[in-house]
Amino acid sequence: MKRRQYQIFFDFDNTITSFDVLDEIIRKYSINNHWQFLEEEWEKGRIGSKECLAGQLKNVRISKNALRTYLSSVRVEPYFRRILAILRKKNIKVFVVSDSFLFIIKNILRNNAISPLPIYANKLLFKGNKLKPLFAHRNNSCSSCAHCKKNTLLSIIKNDKINIYIGDGLSDICAAQNTQLVFAKGRLLEYFLRKKRDCIPFCNLKEVYRQLKKTLQ
Repeated sequence: MKRRQYQIFFDFDNTITSFDVLDEIIRKYSINNHWQFLEEEWEKGRIGSKECLAGQLKNVRISKNALRTYLSSVRVEPYFRRILAILRKKNIKVFVVSDSFLFIIKNILRNNAISPLPIYANKLLFKGNKLKPLFAHRNNSCSSCAHCKKNTLLSIIKNDKINIYIGDGLSDICAAQNTQLVFAKGRLLEYFLRKKRDCIPFCNLKEVYRQLKKTLQ
């Protein structure tokens, strides 16, 4: 493996950040509790994340400037910078693939003084204090995810490289199965253990950093 080059794909919420930022925004700024019903329906597999997110954001009320202010307080995992540093020394490309939104991710990375990265995520439009999601990376033949991360990866990955996936959620499952090495926690880890597929469990990016450093050296 060490003789070949690498590409690394990161999920964002609860992977690069220590909590699910999008879920927190929905909880904090919803005008009612209908988001909970939609979340439960999604958890049970009765609706996909596109339907869930669209319904939840319909009841969120926050202006663009207010959301930008909230995002200024969000910190990334401390070891994310260290991971980026060793990857850049090795000229290894890093991609962010997320079911969240470009506006949120870009603001958080910029606020944490992280150089721009290729980001594949949904888009967010603002009209006053109302939000409208745009799902540019959806798969019309599959209703499971708002962003089909599998299709995104397949458009990027190269057969002459070792592709590594780092994630935590249900939206990461299809994408992760198309890479050679997976770091998993949360629902992604549960799935890989249930299916008896190889992966490296992790709780935080400090563990990922140590394992990547060892692998790359």
